[in-house]
Amino acid sequence: MRLSREEFAELVTQALEGVPDEFLEKLQNVYVTVEDNPSAEDYEKAHLPAGVQILGLYHGVPLGRRSPFSPMSMPDRITIFQRPIEARSRSRADIIKQVRRTVLHEIAHHFGISDKRIRELGY
Repeated sequence: MRLSREEFAELVTQALEGVPDEFLEKLQNVYVTVEDNPSAEDYEKAHLPAGVQILGLYHGVPLGRRSPFSPMSMPDRITIFQRPIEARSRSRADIIKQVRRTVLHEIAHHFGISDKRIRELGY
């Protein structure tokens, strides 16, 4: 199933609106984007071989690894990849569920939670 970019971006916005306020407050310097597919550079940064599906990617320094003495940095970014999510989904309901799951997964990385722990939590 395929959606327009506008429809997909709206689902990402809805997923973000569902995040509890106490977490959203800590996402002030994070922006979320939608791209069609991950780039070769995205695979390199994620330390993944080409062909592995990347549904989303967190670019930044997790909160727990920051220091007040660290130099100012660019805002963190979460990228949600539309085409891989659509490829895994059979229906609009599947896309909605996967977008929500992916958004929460990448937000968890912002808070310093590992992939292993995220999987244990069901995301």
